[in-house]
Amino acid sequence: MGSFSIWHWLIVLAVVVVVFGGGGKISSLMGDFAKGLKSFKKHMADDEPMNQEPPVSGGQIPSPPPSATTEQTAQREKTH
Repeated sequence: MGSFSIWHWLIVLAVVVVVFGGGGKISSLMGDFAKGLKSFKKHMADDEPMNQEPPVSGGQIPSPPPSATTEQTAQREKTH
């Protein structure tokens, strides 16, 4: 518990290299990430109108097709 394993030291070394490795690397990396995110959102917004279904004319919801149980019930009512 007193000493760190090799993985702890590698992680610490990686963090130190990223933070102190060079001026502006993190900011340029985050800027590129933000540009990619904005581009993704823009293209998703462009695709949205194509995915929408046209509205149903007349404002009515079409009724579902009759099922086999509905037909059987109608036949039973006719015979009784």
